[in-house]
Amino acid sequence: MPTIEALHVFLEKFAPSRLAESWDNVGLLVGDRQTEVRRLMTCLTVTPATVDEAIHERADLIVAHHPLPFAAVKRLTADTIVGQILLKLIVAGVAVYSPHTAFDSAAEGINQRLAEGLGLRDIVAMVPHQEGQGAGRWGKIEGGLTLGELAQRLMNFLGIANLQVVGNLEQKIQTVAVACGAAGEFLEVARRVGSDAMVLGEARFHTCLEAEAWGIGLLLPGHFASERFAVEELAGLLGRQFPEVQVWASRQERDPLEWIGSRLSAAEAGT
Repeated sequence: MPTIEALHVFLEKFAPSRLAESWDNVGLLVGDRQTEVRRLMTCLTVTPATVDEAIHERADLIVAHHPLPFAAVKRLTADTIVGQILLKLIVAGVAVYSPHTAFDSAAEGINQRLAEGLGLRDIVAMVPHQEGQGAGRWGKIEGGLTLGELAQRLMNFLGIANLQVVGNLEQKIQTVAVACGAAGEFLEVARRVGSDAMVLGEARFHTCLEAEAWGIGLLLPGHFASERFAVEELAGLLGRQFPEVQVWASRQERDPLEWIGSRLSAAEAGT
């Protein structure tokens, strides 16, 4: 069976840590590199629910997009949620690896997959690194679309029924920038490359106002939706690369944000 180190070597090639942002915490965060991996779960975030699933399913390793711990931990106690989760993982012998912003920026990473899913052409990084890799992506829509049509294409790709939009749905879109998750800081770069629209997982209110003032349409499918699809694809990739390992994407993980109208409608329908 492959060891955690063997998984690390592969993931380092797939999403090199040199691509991670300077503030990030990527790589093996919990565990022993020499541990053999028989069962592996991917997820977007290490939460009490995903940890319980990993332990119940006897996972040896969690490959989570978001790092835990993220910031430095001075005390490892059960007084905090992070401490509780880490102690539970350590006692159960479950390791944690996070590629985070390295996965965002990799040649076949999340932003590249989002850009391709939107049907963009001539895709390049908004902040290039090397070998075609870098932070964010931007490209062209062949023949152009309206902002509303682009929104529908994004919802179809992500398999979601709702998203937030800034701008006129009839606005003609030819150049599109993409930055998954909470990446409003890339709006200025999107403006410099001449983007008519930008896809962000989420954005602050003032980022939305700034985009509106510049005439850049924003599509905001949510942080979860903009990245969760990629950890499902990563599970497939790891399963193919390590066929002796049982790999799955978390079945319990859910977006913590819901549209309350749909919930109320469902509740009313059941009464």
